Amino acid sequence: MTGGNRDYFNGHLGLGGKGLLLDVLRKQGDGSRDNEELELNDVNLKGVFTWGTDQGLTLRANYYREDSDVTYTGITEAELRNFGFRYNPFDNDEFEVDRYGLSATHELEFTPNAVLTTSFYGTHVSRDWWRQSSTTTDGQCGAAFTNMRAAGVRIDPDGCNSTQGRLRDYYTYGVEPRLEVHHRLLGIESEFKSGFRAHYESQERRQENGSSPSARFGVAVEDNDRDVDAYSGFVQNRFFWRRWTLTPGVRVEHVINERTNNLTGASGKAELTEVIPAAGLTFSPIEDTTLFFGFHRGFAPPRTEDLINTPSGSATPTFTDVDAEKSWNYEVGIRSTPLSGLRLEATYFRNDFENLIAVGTIAAGSTPLSQGEALFEGLELFGRVDSQELFGTTGNLYFQTAYTFLPTAEQETPFIQAANRQPVPDSRTGNRQPYAPEHLVTATVGYTHPSGWDLRLEAVHVADQFSDFAETVTPSPDGQRGLIGDHTIFNAAFNYPVEAWGTTFFVTAKNVTDRDYIADRIRGIRPGSPLLVQGGVEYRF
Repeated sequence: MTGGNRDYFNGHLGLGGKGLLLDVLRKQGDGSRDNEELELNDVNLKGVFTWGTDQGLTLRANYYREDSDVTYTGITEAELRNFGFRYNPFDNDEFEVDRYGLSATHELEFTPNAVLTTSFYGTHVSRDWWRQSSTTTDGQCGAAFTNMRAAGVRIDPDGCNSTQGRLRDYYTYGVEPRLEVHHRLLGIESEFKSGFRAHYESQERRQENGSSPSARFGVAVEDNDRDVDAYSGFVQNRFFWRRWTLTPGVRVEHVINERTNNLTGASGKAELTEVIPAAGLTFSPIEDTTLFFGFHRGFAPPRTEDLINTPSGSATPTFTDVDAEKSWNYEVGIRSTPLSGLRLEATYFRNDFENLIAVGTIAAGSTPLSQGEALFEGLELFGRVDSQELFGTTGNLYFQTAYTFLPTAEQETPFIQAANRQPVPDSRTGNRQPYAPEHLVTATVGYTHPSGWDLRLEAVHVADQFSDFAETVTPSPDGQRGLIGDHTIFNAAFNYPVEAWGTTFFVTAKNVTDRDYIADRIRGIRPGSPLLVQGGVEYRF
């Protein structure tokens, strides 16, 4: 159990035995802004059963329920100045989710070196989100309402006789068999893996517009069905030879998208197929040191809603000229433990996008769906030192840091609007991609006493970043554009185990200095988390 400020509570119970596990979670709190209370319950049941020595079956069932007062929009620059980072006036917004999930995994051992694992799964998610505003510039509550927000005047959401219900039902189900075989077919020790997946998704998407501040029904203005059938298969073989391993592989994806407007009868269908190669290579020149290299073809199909348009006033569908997301991705690096108590890792990566899809709201406000060429290139570094292993100290003083350096996050071509093939305003070759900070650092120092108690301090630094394709620095009045400044936050944690009781007491503090900072500007200014102080107890029996 954990409790803390901002009315935070987290209760987690796990009970297991004789192949069964019950896991129950209850979490609630006030969120990071005003009027963002959240409550969720998560129940999981798992059973593991065996037949003889060569078969096993794992069954899982899950139910998740969330009932939260979460709004979609951020705030304007004037609202931030006048009312602070926690300001959010929309107390009528409501977000409700029910998720049901079932899965079964069967494992059949033909021989000790050949195992077939087959998974079946299905989920149903019902999500109703009623809200009075989506961005700081939308006209849902009228021009006067929007102008008041831009001017930093406190608004009364009860004065807006409008609420929009974004009502969704998602169904997913599928089957995925995988075969793993250890062999020496070519005289080399090998591990062969192959698999196939048939995956199906269906989305029932409806929007109702209510005529009061707290309406939970209204006039239907959207009623769409979106369906995806996705089939994929892969083969790979890992070769082990002395200090080398080589893992070539290939995957094939076939995706079928369909969309129907139930209000007009307009429907459309699109298909695409992609072959995705990959390979990995490792070499261990000395003990506890590994050099590695890998590459793979990146692929992500466009969303059904982006690819196929079913206009509200027409029975004829249209197709947006949006391509699949494709890239070539490479990494090379080293992992080493040169001394006991000293661990080091370094990786160079290069993600070269032939086509990168940017969903409209990601690159600031009303920027439409767009695509273009992009390059991300940089380094990831990690190190950890433990004094107990390295110097033989009684207690353990440890230091750990992870650093991502991203000097290149470049628009290699101006991004193009998918709807009309026109350039996104002020997107230029050489501009930095939005939401791609150059530096990310997490550093931790801690001490573990011989009696078991542990104290650690952590610093997290995020460098500044742009919020749009144009590299806009000066904030726009609506809060959707402008440089997002760098910030550093500090966290702390203390754990005190009492082994005789099977109990651990703990206290954590996140954002110790209560630093105010902007997390994103996608739909207006949204803040990062405030100071959170939490304490609790864990009991094992």
